Amino acid sequence: MLIEKLAAGVVQVQTPIGPRYVMPSFLQRVYLLWMFRNFPILPHAVLNGRQQRLIDRMCSEQRFASMAYADGMDEAPVIGTVEHRPPVGADQLPPRRPATSDARGLAAEARQRS
Repeated sequence: MLIEKLAAGVVQVQTPIGPRYVMPSFLQRVYLLWMFRNFPILPHAVLNGRQQRLIDRMCSEQRFASMAYADGMDEAPVIGTVEHRPPVGADQLPPRRPATSDARGLAAEARQRS
């Protein structure tokens, strides 16, 4: 299986619209096999700067296929999966409850509910 991944492996990238697959070059496949040696799925945030740039460059240069078996990639083995989610901004987060500053406020709130 390792030889198959080295010869014709693809990288799966999880996007908000679903999984996409990119076909790396031979040298990129060698590096990606090393990168995914311990974990089959890695979040984009845990990759170092070089690895993040590699994934970003592959995504921007390559045409995505919606399936691993599309566009002539018959039975292409998946080297690994990158969870490539866009960063969540503060405006997209749900509103937070106000924090109570001291224990007396919590005790008073608990008495009101009883």
